[in-house]
Amino acid sequence: MDSQCARSALSLGLNSHTSSVSTASAADSPISIQIDSSFCGSSNSVPSVPLQLLEQKEEKIELEIGEDHSEDEKFSILGHSMCLKRPRDGQSLLCGSAPKRAAVDPGLEARRAAVRAWGNQPLAVADPEVHAIMEKEGQRQFRGIELIASENFVSRAVMEALGSHLTNKYSEGMPGARYYTGNQHIDQIELICWERALAAFNLDSEKWGVNVQPYSCTSANFAVYTGLLLPNDRIMGLDSPSGGHLSHGYYTPSGKKVSAASIFFESLPYKVNPQTGYIDYEKLEEKALDFRPKILICGGSSYPREWDFARLRQIADKCGAVLMCDMAHISGLVAAKECANPFEYCDIVTSTTHKSLRGPRGGIIFYRRGVKSRKQGLHLSCGDGSAHYDFEEKINFAVFPSLQGGPHNNHIAALAIALKQVATPEYKAYIQQVKKNAQALASALLKRKCRLVTGGTDNHLLLWDLTALGLAGKYYEKVCEMCHITLNKSAIFGDNGSISPGGVRIGTPAMTSRGCLEADFETIADFLLKAAQITIMVQREHGKFQKDFLKGLQSNKDIVELRNRVEAFASQFAMPGFDI
Repeated sequence: MDSQCARSALSLGLNSHTSSVSTASAADSPISIQIDSSFCGSSNSVPSVPLQLLEQKEEKIELEIGEDHSEDEKFSILGHSMCLKRPRDGQSLLCGSAPKRAAVDPGLEARRAAVRAWGNQPLAVADPEVHAIMEKEGQRQFRGIELIASENFVSRAVMEALGSHLTNKYSEGMPGARYYTGNQHIDQIELICWERALAAFNLDSEKWGVNVQPYSCTSANFAVYTGLLLPNDRIMGLDSPSGGHLSHGYYTPSGKKVSAASIFFESLPYKVNPQTGYIDYEKLEEKALDFRPKILICGGSSYPREWDFARLRQIADKCGAVLMCDMAHISGLVAAKECANPFEYCDIVTSTTHKSLRGPRGGIIFYRRGVKSRKQGLHLSCGDGSAHYDFEEKINFAVFPSLQGGPHNNHIAALAIALKQVATPEYKAYIQQVKKNAQALASALLKRKCRLVTGGTDNHLLLWDLTALGLAGKYYEKVCEMCHITLNKSAIFGDNGSISPGGVRIGTPAMTSRGCLEADFETIADFLLKAAQITIMVQREHGKFQKDFLKGLQSNKDIVELRNRVEAFASQFAMPGFDI
């Protein structure tokens, strides 16, 4: 308040944040008026003139009833006649009076109804076009055989959380430190998700922390790189044709950088032994000692065998690297203790949440915290020489605000629900069945003289090398799709990589979720072999050019027959999460 405003306030006896009018005790005394102090801004000059009601009557307020029957309050200020309109319904302006609801204006109600009409329409009414497509997708899932190793079916509870009101809330930041207010319940959900994530993998909260906000595992991986590295720092992961993932730094044989990891960081892949299909740890170590990556990455998207995490730890320590595991595919097996445990040896572990873990689609990052249990990578421990891990703040900051905005709260709630399910005996039985089914499928294909990379599987997936049949993965994949079998083409080491994959990846988690057992996967093996025979015949009759090959699939009687058999088989099994 400036000096002029202060003088006016003193002369008028002003108090802030009020707007009431009071009369003086004597008839000829000035009347004090209380005015909101916000009117005394520095940009507006207020004259220091005492305000008085120059004319008083015995009645405090003089009322007149006009032709429109409205009541007016009349008084004078500085000799000027003033009139204050009263509400038409007679609502009093005096403090403490009970307000009356304004008369309903039909025009206002019509506008209100118009802006609210969209809110409670069911999908079938709000958007019949999208609803119809969704219904068709539900039928496709129910009537088909899902063998994509990175897909699964969620429970009804997970689906309900994903389609809930939690999607309405913006929650940038971490629990207790949000950018927006109104997150007290969202904080509770995320904290529960943290607890359940650590419990699902039997981790001590004093030694491990977790971030559940990444939108995918690719986002999670890039957040780790962003948090711990500088641009052009070195990373090293499994080559994509050997079963690695693009987010580990893949580039094509021509040198084209495919993923952001290879664009912003310098990557050098390690590979499998071309004769055995197993990771060649001897050459891996040799490369790592020459290349000196700051992060050594293990884990892949199509590697059917166990990982030697203890050996990888030794190599990481020798070259001074942080050891990071991307367990996206095997996270469910890790939780159920049905494969080697990366948490025993790795510094950072990332994962998707929707594959064998059977949760919503998203990513998760685990990182070591507290006192170092072993020598951290030399590159990242330079500086203060702290005996404590420093991953937590760097990774959390990389997730938000560096790379992402508000987390998807509906996803986090759904993940918390899925992680609760992961900690049950029923889930462990499910994962055990996933492995039995994968081994049964591998055995059935091997009996039919099919060539599998590494000759089998230790986990939930297997790689079928189609080059022995003279087939390309993309053609076989297409035939299977037309027969309502979904799997995906996959690179086989030694072929042209991801440009023209020579094999297909087959996984068992999804159909196991629908209740399939070993005998059912024997039947599925028959379907897969029949699809291969159809592919060979079409290729023989129409050639290997894609346009000619696809033309040969139209109205193919063998495809129609196999599709009918597949649909009859798949329709026997219930669909988790929704009814058909």
